[in-house]
Amino acid sequence: MTADPKSVPHTPHPGERLAKRVAEMLPCSRREAEQYIEGGWVRVEGQVVEEPQFKVVNQKVELDKNASLMAVTQVTLLLHKPPGYDAGDDAGVDLHAAPHARPRAPQPPPRSARQLLTPATRAAGDSSGINILKRHFTGLTAPVPLEVGAGGLLVFTQDWRVARKLLEDAGVIEHEVIVEIEGEATPDTLQRLNQGLSSDGHPLPRVKVSINSANESKSKLRFAVKGTHPGLIAYLLERVGLKILSMKRIRIGRVLLTTLPIGQWRYLLPFERF
Repeated sequence: MTADPKSVPHTPHPGERLAKRVAEMLPCSRREAEQYIEGGWVRVEGQVVEEPQFKVVNQKVELDKNASLMAVTQVTLLLHKPPGYDAGDDAGVDLHAAPHARPRAPQPPPRSARQLLTPATRAAGDSSGINILKRHFTGLTAPVPLEVGAGGLLVFTQDWRVARKLLEDAGVIEHEVIVEIEGEATPDTLQRLNQGLSSDGHPLPRVKVSINSANESKSKLRFAVKGTHPGLIAYLLERVGLKILSMKRIRIGRVLLTTLPIGQWRYLLPFERF
């Protein structure tokens, strides 16, 4: 007796592509199946799989009940960069490599801050509610430089709108930086910094400087400067005879570093704007 073909359950061929299985399971087009998978909506034996070419045999395949075919959202990651790392875009500048500074001996290349962008280093306090996907760590650019020797807020983005904002409006977006120096800054020194200095007859970008905290051994100065000027703060402090101990960027525009732990990252929240 021959079995009715309609009553025989589907048996996938060994090594069947996940996209094919999902397309047959829903049903939907192969491209739609790939979009579901790339969006992190498909689980194989309870684990999210993001690769349409992933091979399945008899594993259990499930589609999230909230699955959507809306365009995949591009993300922006905020990292608390430790000193000693660059952005991986040749944007990192040595903390003391200020304009017109004396040449220094070649140094070994710094580590890339990109290696800190992993699921394991996501901050526990991230309130975005975004599920981590592998694709969130690809196609990232770092449009706002931060010196290798400095720490603090570093932006990585896939979103062309965020990148364009940071680049095209660079001249009006204010950066706030806390700089720890050796000793104290006198009122005259602060006045010189706030009045503006020049180099070779050309005025340097203006900064606003105030004392954050101070004692006899070391002090913290708060710098506010519009635009990205790697090496500028180091150069200005060298000109007035102050030695830098550390530097941390705590704000870019309206986005704050706040309590983000060093070496960890979070997603930019939907309501946050630079």
